[in-house]
Amino acid sequence: SEDIRLACEWIWDGAIGDVHDVHAWTSTGADRWTSFTERPKETPAVPAGFDWQRWLEPVPPRPYHPDYAPVRWRAWWQFGSGTIGDFACHHLDPAFWALKLQQCSTFSVEASSSGVTEETCPAASLIYFDFPARAGMPPVRITWYEGGLMPPRPAELEPSRNLGDNGILYIGTKGAILGEGWSRSPRIIPETKMRAYRKPPKTLPRVKGHHRDWLDACKGKGAASNHFDYSGPLTEFTLMGNVALRAGKKLDFDWKNMTVTNTPEANKYIKPQYREGRTI
Repeated sequence: SEDIRLACEWIWDGAIGDVHDVHAWTSTGADRWTSFTERPKETPAVPAGFDWQRWLEPVPPRPYHPDYAPVRWRAWWQFGSGTIGDFACHHLDPAFWALKLQQCSTFSVEASSSGVTEETCPAASLIYFDFPARAGMPPVRITWYEGGLMPPRPAELEPSRNLGDNGILYIGTKGAILGEGWSRSPRIIPETKMRAYRKPPKTLPRVKGHHRDWLDACKGKGAASNHFDYSGPLTEFTLMGNVALRAGKKLDFDWKNMTVTNTPEANKYIKPQYREGRTI
């Protein structure tokens, strides 16, 4: 989006100095599935026209229940990845791009939550990702909040404004940028500083919306902005938060080899076992 590109260009321009902390949060979505802790015992009939076995692929068989489908599949580890799996790719996309996190070969992640079970994702969690220095940028901590948890209110934010239920906040050595959820509407705070900022030239290629971007890529008109070489690592980074939640420990992640190096038992959450006869 235009907003994601603007955030990148401003950060690269040094608008807020060296970014050392990023906070991203959401209070959306989890209320649809947070009551689940264990598998339902009832076995209602499968709705007409719904191929339950096909829907399960490649998960081991289990009886149908409306607590799984439709949208509530996100709550269950075997089907989904909770709130962070739903929203982090949207909220943290510009941070991943602007801060060149993909250049790191390792990072660490630590998490706490309202409660994780072997079956279901938590209702609320707090996750810390720590990345080393890269490409002339200092180490950075990225903190993810969900389920109503919020970051500290930045001193730069005017008393009349609030953080909102979804958003992203970049903290640098010379100031801060606040954006809305889904990486929308980035603004240097306070607004007086935004108005005084001399914006740099637009150096990143623009697209005519993500649908057009995807369709053009399908037609061979260049790679999509979120091609797999970009979106894959973005997803890997965010979902390591779930691995830390399930492992219950601070993890050191060897990104190149997709391996947790200090807690080998956590690797089972990275490469799960699939239903017999199925591979991905």
